[in-house]
Formats: sequence, C-alpha cells, structure tokens
Amino acid sequence: MTIDQQKMNINLRIAKKEDCPRLLELVHELAHFEKAPEEVTVTLKEFEDAGFGEKPVWKAFVAEANGLIVGFALYYIRYSTWKGCRMYLEDLIITEAMRGKGIGKLLFKRLIVEAKELGFSGMVWQVLDWNEPAINFYKKYEASIDAGWLNASLSKEQLLKIEL
Repeated sequence: MTIDQQKMNINLRIAKKEDCPRLLELVHELAHFEKAPEEVTVTLKEFEDAGFGEKPVWKAFVAEANGLIVGFALYYIRYSTWKGCRMYLEDLIITEAMRGKGIGKLLFKRLIVEAKELGFSGMVWQVLDWNEPAINFYKKYEASIDAGWLNASLSKEQLLKIEL
C-alpha cells in the first residue's frame, strides 16, 4: 500500500447488496466520462437482482476510502469454447476525484488473485480506443489489446422487434 492509500484508509471488500445504489452512481459517472450517459438503462432493482437475487451473475470488489465507496471492479464468468472459463471484467471504475492514487491498481490486483484462486483460464475486458490512461494502465500488466475484433450487440428493443 502506498502512503497515499494508507492516509486515505483504503479498504477492499466484496460488494454487498446495500452498496448497489452507490455502485450505480459510479456507473453513471463512468457513462458520462465515456460520453454515453443515455446508454445506462439498468434499474437499481435489476442491478441488485443480477448481483444478489436468486441467480446472481456478477460479483464485485469495492474500494472504500474512509468508509465511502470510491471505486469498484465488477466481473462475471465468461465461457470460451477455445479457452474455457474466463473472468470477464465488466467495469473497473474509480471516481474521478480518486483517480491516480493507486486504487485501480489495488482492485485490478484483487481481480488477478480471484482469477487465480478460481482457476480461470484468463481474464478479458474491453477498453475504449481513446481512453489512453486506461490503455496505459493495462499495458503496465503486459495486457494484450486486440484491435482485430468489433463489438456487436442487440438491444432489448431490437430483440423485441425481431419476428421469429
């Protein structure tokens, strides 16, 4: 832990259901940073159910500074027919005021520990091609950044329009 982290009293822990409102605040902050605030359509209930309902699909680690959640890393298991079970890092978010203080590094290292402990065959994620600070962060870990794939998706609205 750095001196800054000690001064701020950084605590990492597994997310709890009660954390969800704060986690969604950070999701909205990230969406603004990524210039897509209108893209966040998940409700608090949907978010809580997906993490803490009958069939949870995600797990997260939170970083607290003096009792306030200032960042989190949320992942789920992705299955690759080529590689097997892999950790998919959906979001690594640090609130703007706390960036550059080593909190992202703490969370990322915690994910690496988790991936090793659970025996995942690797860890994958996406990063926007213009987000140079994030790209540089991941390069410190010698991450492979593949420019050869394009993202594809269907929204809920698009799915509903498709006649079968």
